[in-house]
Amino acid sequence: MKQKTFYTELAYALGIFFIAFGTALMEKADFGMSMVVAPAYVLYLKLSSLWDFVTFGMMEYTLQAVILLLMVLMLRRFRLCYLFSFVTAVIYGFILDGCMLLAGLPSAPGTVLRIALFLFGAVFCSLGVALMFRTYLAPEAYELFVKEGAGYFRVEISRFKTGYDCVSCLLAILLSFLFFGFGVFEGVRLGTVLCALFNGRLIGLIGKVLDSRFAFQDALPLRPLFETKEAQAE
Repeated sequence: MKQKTFYTELAYALGIFFIAFGTALMEKADFGMSMVVAPAYVLYLKLSSLWDFVTFGMMEYTLQAVILLLMVLMLRRFRLCYLFSFVTAVIYGFILDGCMLLAGLPSAPGTVLRIALFLFGAVFCSLGVALMFRTYLAPEAYELFVKEGAGYFRVEISRFKTGYDCVSCLLAILLSFLFFGFGVFEGVRLGTVLCALFNGRLIGLIGKVLDSRFAFQDALPLRPLFETKEAQAE
């Protein structure tokens, strides 16, 4: 089957939107957030109860700034493209807040619709991450950490992603216990655990489907500005 051209810049834009939209759907379902965003969501629940101006999107790009700093310390290197990852996080944060407003308009759905919202949200998030892995533009700190970490430690990206997700899930549980009391799982429920176990595999599967049907190509000559010297040499 002949592959269709899919521009990497479009993959970047759609990736951000799908992740934000999927996250908003999962928040509406209330079966637990994706383990990647669960720590930021728990922080949002706590801090928004103290200060009205705090939003989910705000906590997302604030936490991602911390993750970028940790990544730089772990890899012991800094690249200019890492700064653009924070710009991506801010853009994503604003889109997420907009999607949260839209998702919050209808009344609370029934159990069947909540399950459907959670499943669709999980798929949209996985699709968004898979698209972000196929663009040269710097992804969010979450995806960048996985992408850079997998390359640094020479681990298959889907496996590294699963490990990263499990650590994020545990962090969210600890934050929930710290802020709301031991045994209280705010934002961390069965859906979070399921995502931690299967999200990496789902992203890998979606990625294989994308690669089989589309040839990802650049529409703009901007790749040298974002790629490392090592990648350009290859």
